[in-house]
Amino acid sequence: MKTYSPNAEQTLQSREWQVVDATGQTLGRLASQIARVLRGKHKPTFSPHLDGGDFVIVTNCERIVVTGDKLDTVRYYRHSRYPGGLKSRTMREQLVKSPDIVMFEAVKGMMPKTRLGRAQMKKLRIYAGNQHPHMAQLPKPMVLEGEEQ
Repeated sequence: MKTYSPNAEQTLQSREWQVVDATGQTLGRLASQIARVLRGKHKPTFSPHLDGGDFVIVTNCERIVVTGDKLDTVRYYRHSRYPGGLKSRTMREQLVKSPDIVMFEAVKGMMPKTRLGRAQMKKLRIYAGNQHPHMAQLPKPMVLEGEEQ
């Protein structure tokens, strides 16, 4: 019996588009499931050195739920590249200003810190509202763990 090993061409052909509604979902739990689909761990042909994951569209990311006191303790930093240009916001302020960054950073923290991880993150599309411009790709609803079909 030979061991099956997928190649890059086979993984490119099996990509799908999945859409998930973030309304009422817990941020960390949702981010870990999105990272799993982006990497391709939900497929039986998973190979850690290949990009075999699916595209993921996240809608309504401004309606995520955060537990505990993370809204006031978690901070998001950016720098203007000028001396003294370090700016920071709390998660509460960031959710009001641009909620897609909160979801992006949560998923990014759960991905590999390699070239492959950065390439897999390019398959993530995040939208604050209910509408997205990817209807031509015929996205399927993503089945979340703990949710009935």
